[in-house]
Amino acid sequence: MDLKSLFLSIGDGIIGGLNLVAAGGDPPAEVAPGFLGSGAWMQYAMIIGLVVIFWLIVMRPQKKREKETQRMRDNIEIGDEVITNAGIIGIIVSIKDDTVVIETGSDRSKIRIKKWAIQSNETIKDS
Repeated sequence: MDLKSLFLSIGDGIIGGLNLVAAGGDPPAEVAPGFLGSGAWMQYAMIIGLVVIFWLIVMRPQKKREKETQRMRDNIEIGDEVITNAGIIGIIVSIKDDTVVIETGSDRSKIRIKKWAIQSNETIKDS
């Protein structure tokens, strides 16, 4: 038996089995009974794998950045130069529980902002 006739016989068997199943008949005897049911477990494993990959690529680094930002906001001190989410640059002159007063510009305007509005601390500190 040559290779061409082998592929043709395999193809005829597959197409014949599909036609039988589509017509409402039983699957061909060559297919193991558990073979059709094992595909569901594979789909669940793929979905779980995708969720784990999504968590590792997206959620975990985001949580790490949030922790670093919160640590930066908790460690600000009077005299630090900060940038707010709105782009306002100022020097901290007063710190309360959840608010900060910053001094901006050469006219020494003071603005009270929430701590969550601080985007970054531009003061270089010695470790």
